[in-house]
Amino acid sequence: MTHEYFMMQALKEAQKAFEEEEIPIGAVVVINERIIARGHNMTERLNDPTAHAEMIALTSAFNALGAKYIPDATLYVTIEPCLMCAGALYWSKLGRIVYGAADEKNGYKKTAGTNWPFHPKTNFQRN
Repeated sequence: MTHEYFMMQALKEAQKAFEEEEIPIGAVVVINERIIARGHNMTERLNDPTAHAEMIALTSAFNALGAKYIPDATLYVTIEPCLMCAGALYWSKLGRIVYGAADEKNGYKKTAGTNWPFHPKTNFQRN
């Protein structure tokens, strides 16, 4: 499996969000080259501003694994995480984050600037 394969799976989640008239962002959580959780934006459906794709995918991963830390996992997300999601990713001690595109309007860099909002052991890369 490749980064491109998993990012395509995240894009499929983004398509679901689009079809549900949500902001089209999708995410998947991968461990050992296996998708263990998926998520897409659900803020409108749930009337919840915290129901971002990353948050939905993380919650699903925690439940699937019965753990609150997932250092062996990689999150593939279509857009750069916002600062709220960066905080959740920090506390999850996620091993790696791969994102598809920058988000100059709402991405973590807009608020955090040059400060690193992720766990010190997290590997972060743009696909």
